[in-house]
Amino acid sequence: MAHSLRGHLSLMHGWIPTTVQIVSVIVLIAAIGWRTRRWRLVWVPWAALCGIALAMATYAFIASEGLSDNPAPRSLWVWVALTGAAGAVLVAGWRGARWWRRGLSLVSLPLCLLSVALAVNLWVGYVPTVGAAWNQLTAGPLPDQTDAAIMLAMQQRHQLPVRGTVVPVNIGDRASSFKHRGELVYLPPAWYATNPPPPLPTVMMIGGEFNTAADWVRAGNAVATADGFAAAHGGYAPVLVFVDAGGTFRNDTECVNGRRGNAADHLTKDVVPFVISTFKVSARQSNWGIVGWSMGGTCAVDLAVMHPEMFGAFDDIAGDLSPNSGTKDQTIERLFGGNSGAYAAFDPMTVINRHGRYSNLEGRFDVNTIDAGPQKDAANVLCGLAAANGINCSVVVQPGKHDWPYAAQAFATALPWLAARLGTPDLAAVPVPAALRSVARPTPLPEGPRQPPVRADAPIGKPK
Repeated sequence: MAHSLRGHLSLMHGWIPTTVQIVSVIVLIAAIGWRTRRWRLVWVPWAALCGIALAMATYAFIASEGLSDNPAPRSLWVWVALTGAAGAVLVAGWRGARWWRRGLSLVSLPLCLLSVALAVNLWVGYVPTVGAAWNQLTAGPLPDQTDAAIMLAMQQRHQLPVRGTVVPVNIGDRASSFKHRGELVYLPPAWYATNPPPPLPTVMMIGGEFNTAADWVRAGNAVATADGFAAAHGGYAPVLVFVDAGGTFRNDTECVNGRRGNAADHLTKDVVPFVISTFKVSARQSNWGIVGWSMGGTCAVDLAVMHPEMFGAFDDIAGDLSPNSGTKDQTIERLFGGNSGAYAAFDPMTVINRHGRYSNLEGRFDVNTIDAGPQKDAANVLCGLAAANGINCSVVVQPGKHDWPYAAQAFATALPWLAARLGTPDLAAVPVPAALRSVARPTPLPEGPRQPPVRADAPIGKPK
């Protein structure tokens, strides 16, 4: 009961963020107090200036780092300023203050910081609920999580679970030397039907700039979406591979090979062969796709056009025009050490123009409706260029803003098209966005024994 309640308590709207912010304001006002005339005329204005300076410095840092093309909510700058003011009040007002006012000053600063965190979360939607925050803090099990031993035992017994399973994997770095964190693979119920398993299609899932491999699972609701799809299609859905494109939470690689690591080589030369050999998924280009959100959207279109022999479809959800770590000059310096030629090798427009006509590659660009100017412009430019070079593509606009809830919604609406495009077995034709022109059918998966429907009462493996 408590777990279910936590899972429905929103951290993006409703009474929790509102209550925290109201309490923060009340405590800060009480910490400031009336005090002396000198306090009111000198130190309170000084504290306000400190807050304004911190807000301006934070704004300048975010702009210089190219952390987002989408404007932050105004509440973020208000709370950054109030946090700076709270810190100044704590320092300037400590001496001579009564013990209870000192206590309020000590409490005010973390409350303001918490309000900043809530404002950031409103911006990016990284932790939508209290339950998600708790699981992040405690490293709780992911939805459908099991381990390799249980997975193998179930597969050898042809034990079809009610839902799919999420298996942590340790993919090496022999080809890339890219130091990365653990990654995850989602296996739909039908994967367990035979031994060896059916050669299912696969989708590589890439998160945003600040990322972990589990982001698509926790914040993007991808496992629940895939489970729902599989339940409606006899247990069949694509295998999903949740990759680590950063190596660390703060390392913005943009999925390129450069100063911040050979992320592109890891995704194409480490991940793809590992998943094919370990989980016996299809190795055919027409049965592999990429989905990415924000930075990951840029990665999706970039990797697809760079490796059309490896991927047959991509979904770029609110990505940029090209790898982005600030201005173009800053990006070239930060990612490639000033090597403009290396930058060009990972610029989708340059790659498409150099490659010329493509065949059997299809793409979708999902764009949100709120503050989506740069991403919408990028999607239109890239899709126009792609279409002129044989890549069938569509720009799909859906309500929402540049945050994880929108990414989850976009993936949910794109999955029927993507699963059909990648040749998921026993899947009837589904409508695709009108702007997508008809293309040749993907190479069908090898014929094998027909799989029985998933049993509704079958047990699912539990994490140890």
